[in-house]
Amino acid sequence: MEQAAAAAKPSTEIVLASSAAAPSKAVATSSVAVTPVVSTSVPAAPAAATPAAKTDLATRKAAAAPAQRAPFIRKPRFAKPTKKGTVSVVVMTFAAALVATMALPAYAFGGGGSFDNGVSTDAALSGQQTLVVPDASAQLAISRDNYTAPTTEQLAAAREAAAAAVAATQAAELAATNAANAATAKKTSGASSGAFTVNPPSGSYSGAALVAFAEQFVGVVPYGSGASPDTSFGCDGLTQYVFGAFGIYLPRTVSNQAAMGIPIAPEDAQAGDLMIYPIGHVGIYAGDGTMIDSPDWGRYVEHRPTWGSYYFVRIVS
Repeated sequence: MEQAAAAAKPSTEIVLASSAAAPSKAVATSSVAVTPVVSTSVPAAPAAATPAAKTDLATRKAAAAPAQRAPFIRKPRFAKPTKKGTVSVVVMTFAAALVATMALPAYAFGGGGSFDNGVSTDAALSGQQTLVVPDASAQLAISRDNYTAPTTEQLAAAREAAAAAVAATQAAELAATNAANAATAKKTSGASSGAFTVNPPSGSYSGAALVAFAEQFVGVVPYGSGASPDTSFGCDGLTQYVFGAFGIYLPRTVSNQAAMGIPIAPEDAQAGDLMIYPIGHVGIYAGDGTMIDSPDWGRYVEHRPTWGSYYFVRIVS
């Protein structure tokens, strides 16, 4: 029965057979063969949704959804201070302080403070505030808590006593300095002139020749601890070497060489005499107020003017 129904409602498919090679303008009509095709009913698959349908569906859902509220942001009660506002506050504070600083002294001297206008006789502003108080006010007796202020006479006496004490101290220091200088001069003169030999004999050597011999080392041999021109000359090493060249032996050290001769007065000094310095130095007197010696580290033997405090010693052999 089902087959009869299917035969009563056949599903036909018309197949048009056309020649692919024939031109589109002239389509030849061929015989159409109608062939009955029996097909079984197959349920059709649901059609896929198009992009337009999807967009419409999303729009409806968005419209149907409840609206979301924006998050609540608490605003500050006070505005954040700016740089300009901070500068304005600082400037206003400084201006107020300046006005107060200038107003307080004016208020005090103007009678608005605790000062009495009758006490002040002169208020002069010359770089600093000056208040002149009359003598009558200065002489008023002031006492508080068992303490009394000194009077004008007591202040003057104290100033005079202080000045006298300072003068006495200065006089004592001056006297002590003079005494020390006198003692030093006496000691120096005793060492310099007290032991001088009157009319000392001349040495067995020529002083001029000895000076000429020492002159060859000037600016050539450096100062040192040696006693030879090949190495260095100390002050006593130079005199030992020069006198040794003339057959006169002198020991090292200034004090030993000074003990080898006799002290003479400055007016009797001759070229070739030793010049003894109490500080521990020795040189050879070259005449005309000059000397030859080996002075100090970093320098060479020099021919230079005499200097400092010294005395002469003549070597007699």
